[in-house]
Amino acid sequence: EIHIKEPIEKEVYPRLLPGELLLCEASTVYKYIQEDGSNRGTYGKLVCTNFKIAFLDDNSASDDNEPQFENKIVGENDITLQCVDQIYGVYDEKKKLLTGQLRKYPEKLIIYCKDLRVFHFCLRYTKEEEVKRIVSGIVHHSQTPKLLKRLFLFSYASAAPNNTDGRNQTVMFETLEDWRGELERTKGNAKYKAVTTNEGYRVSEKLPLYFVVPICVSEESILKYEGRGIPIWCWSCHNGAALLKMSAFPKEQDDSSSQMQKAFLDGIYKTISKPPYELLKTDDLSSSLPSLQDIQTAYTKFKQLFLIDNSTDFWATDVKWFSLLESTNWLEIIRRVLKKAIEVVECLERQHTNVLLIEESATDLCCVISSLVQVMMDSYSRTKSGFQSLIQKEWVIGGHGFLDRCNHLHRSDKEEAPVFLLLLNCVWQLVQQYPPAFEFTETYLTVLSDSLYVPIFSTFFFNSQHQKDANMSGESLNTQSSPFRFLTVWDWSVQFDPKAQAFLNNPLYADKPKPDKSHRKTARFKHQRQLSLPLTQTKSSTKRGFFREETDHLIKNILGKRIGKFINSSDEPPNSFREFYDSWHSKPVDYHGLLLPCIDGPEIKVWAQRYLRWIPEAQLHGGGTIATATNILDLMEEVQSLQVKMDEEHSQAISGDLHSVPVLRNSARLSSLFPFALLQRQSIKPALPTSTWKDLEDEDDLVNRDDEFVDLSGDIL
Repeated sequence: EIHIKEPIEKEVYPRLLPGELLLCEASTVYKYIQEDGSNRGTYGKLVCTNFKIAFLDDNSASDDNEPQFENKIVGENDITLQCVDQIYGVYDEKKKLLTGQLRKYPEKLIIYCKDLRVFHFCLRYTKEEEVKRIVSGIVHHSQTPKLLKRLFLFSYASAAPNNTDGRNQTVMFETLEDWRGELERTKGNAKYKAVTTNEGYRVSEKLPLYFVVPICVSEESILKYEGRGIPIWCWSCHNGAALLKMSAFPKEQDDSSSQMQKAFLDGIYKTISKPPYELLKTDDLSSSLPSLQDIQTAYTKFKQLFLIDNSTDFWATDVKWFSLLESTNWLEIIRRVLKKAIEVVECLERQHTNVLLIEESATDLCCVISSLVQVMMDSYSRTKSGFQSLIQKEWVIGGHGFLDRCNHLHRSDKEEAPVFLLLLNCVWQLVQQYPPAFEFTETYLTVLSDSLYVPIFSTFFFNSQHQKDANMSGESLNTQSSPFRFLTVWDWSVQFDPKAQAFLNNPLYADKPKPDKSHRKTARFKHQRQLSLPLTQTKSSTKRGFFREETDHLIKNILGKRIGKFINSSDEPPNSFREFYDSWHSKPVDYHGLLLPCIDGPEIKVWAQRYLRWIPEAQLHGGGTIATATNILDLMEEVQSLQVKMDEEHSQAISGDLHSVPVLRNSARLSSLFPFALLQRQSIKPALPTSTWKDLEDEDDLVNRDDEFVDLSGDIL
């Protein structure tokens, strides 16, 4: 059965951004709504520009379809060229991956997106010439390798008026003052210094212009090996211990070079590690965490679970869901990364030991672990501006290769790895376990992950600060001599109006109480008691002072070192991690203190909002996190209206605040897909799973069905 809506008669035109050019289009294209196995859909026009692929119909103006969370840049039926993952053509009911030159053109086009949307377009009713143009145009502009300056980022920057202030309290770490301010905020300026050695990129193009190193490291040392082997400061703990990262030397070296580099590293370590006062622990992440290839393989398998073609496919895999999920290994990678971050936290917090993270380039897993450690230990990183500043510091300025890792230019699949998505998945675990500790919501994280593929912001489209600076000149386009003025993704007003931005802010965020000056001293000791955990389970004396604590810590370090030499084992006991983890979880949570995620078994969950938001079969009608949010926002509105009545003098200011609370539709019309989609039509689940129907048709397979259900109970564990 085919439900066909008549083709639209009036002409529709795409809404183009500054610098956006229409490249090709096709009329009378039929877009399927894949939800219940039927061929329902609508006619419209399919267009391709130098920015996006868009489907245009006459439904967008309808009140019923009015979005609550409209993106001003990317519409509901828009796909940016960087967001296209794979394109398939259907020939005689058979799917074939489309790449390069096409000899035969398909009757149906399926586009899989990196934000996990799936679009089905029927081209049977479209003119043959238009089919050739639109299919070859889409494949060419979204799948073939391109030059950096061919990105829409440059077209937009040269054509768009720059009227926005992109900073919005976010520290960009592009100046020396920004780094000195961060040193002062974390009280790390006594042992560390911001250096200008790399001005003009004379040390290395991979390093930022300004960065922070230990005071004892000389400029000659930084210059010697182009910044390799130099500990670069990330963050300082309240007890003085610091988190550092270092780019390792290549492993394939001749003996003389290796010996020289080893001697150089020994000298660097001796300047930092000064037992028993200053201890240093090194951690080579390339040997203790999964490789980038393993992460890419796991995510590729994982995302296939959510790229659903139709309702039948969804229910066919539903019975095997836990087996399929476990086989991807994605959640296990998240658990291992969180466990590694907790191990680093233990060294910094309990053992007062500096931690040096080592990686070949120090721009991938180093960024993940250092960011997670700061989110767990520093409440400032759990505010919206603080988290954005953290991403700027560790990822954007820190030199993470967004261009290569996201494969924006389609140059090499070997370099592609979802490292930044891995971080967002890990942070989401913390957000959903401790909601009051974060100023932002999971919707914020979801939108941030979508912004990876919107090429009007420079934030996620360069490999390094040097690459951005080298391409700032506008001479190659339109003979402009003035530099490009790129937007930053942190200016959310570019994508969302104030009403939509309210969904990014957590109404349950517990603001940090301002300390009372008269009790400042006791508050400080309380903070240290909650964060610092004893090495043993023996009860410590209640009468402790500053010198007693410092002396005890000194003795523990000296004794630990001496005993370690005698028993020829590591300084920390084997169950040290478990003791630290269990001890923290046995105490009440301080939302502005240390946060440790639960990482046991089913505590690591799928980020449902990001991965299930486009699947109607997976929605909860009137349920999910949005049901809670609806009640909270209704309650906030009621409290604010009462406040208006109680305090007439401030009624204007309070009523102004009311605008920041989004007025939601009737909760009966909402589902767990909100705010990315309104209530979808009910998807009819078969009375028996699809696989069971198949088994009943062939009685010989009934044994397999029994095994399938037996596996399910084990998968839940």
